[in-house]
Amino acid sequence: MPRYSARETPEARRTRLEGHASETDPSVVLKAAARYLESRSHSVAEVRRHLAAAKYPDALVEQAIARLLDLHLLDDAHFARSWVDSRDRARPRGSQALRRELSLKGIDREVIEEILAARRDADADPGPDSHSDGSWQSRPIDAPEPGSPDRRAAQRLLGKHAAAFARVPDPRLRRQRAYGLLARNGFDPEICREASASLGDSDD
Repeated sequence: MPRYSARETPEARRTRLEGHASETDPSVVLKAAARYLESRSHSVAEVRRHLAAAKYPDALVEQAIARLLDLHLLDDAHFARSWVDSRDRARPRGSQALRRELSLKGIDREVIEEILAARRDADADPGPDSHSDGSWQSRPIDAPEPGSPDRRAAQRLLGKHAAAFARVPDPRLRRQRAYGLLARNGFDPEICREASASLGDSDD
């Protein structure tokens, strides 16, 4: 399936979508879905939305998704684990934000809670399923320690902005800015307070 230019005229787009709507070859829709997955992984819901927006027939869309699931090219649990791991590494977020992001991507609530619980469990008791580089995989949940991964993520996020905070001479203002940064990134108020307190004298 070719990539379309942003300069595509409305008439050309209308003709293209009409062609998609009348498509009868399942392989065409499967190729369109595979192409969408070339740049990065997507959830089942994202692929479905993409193909629906392209006006492919619903039956062929579902057939393509079923085939991708059979081929293990679509896997919402794997996608969610990878998403959370990526966030923890590069753009730390609190559990609230992670839950919201995954929900917007169409991941089932049960899968989201399982992934976040596995994240807490892996942090509380690293075992054979954890890796030396800090990544983790889903495993059975026993009694996870709540909050610990978010505290670590909060400190990593503040660390990424350490230079900017260092330029703020007023400790109180540093704490306020740190608190706001953490709150915007989905950390709960207690973690925001605890982590931001480390940036200045809490008595002034």
